[in-house]
Amino acid sequence: MSDDKGAALTLDALPPAKEMLADHGYDSDWHRQALQAKGISPCIPGRKNRKVQPAYDPKLYRQRHRIENMFAKPKDWRRVATRYDRCAHTFMSAIVIAATMIFWINES
Repeated sequence: MSDDKGAALTLDALPPAKEMLADHGYDSDWHRQALQAKGISPCIPGRKNRKVQPAYDPKLYRQRHRIENMFAKPKDWRRVATRYDRCAHTFMSAIVIAATMIFWINES
């Protein structure tokens, strides 16, 4: 299943923004139209199987690595990466502890 199916659930919760950086998994016409209706410019490259590739800013898209790095840091914590916790509440607590430690280490 592609990522844009889950994106439909988050559209209403999006904060005001100028651009939306996303990967190929979020490439769909309805998603682009929904973002533009909210005043957000999509910076999403088209999937390889598209006949007409949509325009996007490659220079802006290169900044997406910062987002990927942010999600990768908690995965350095073995407990978070392997999802030891069966309960969602306990797993969320492990993520919060990991994020707090990452913030504390980077600030000092």
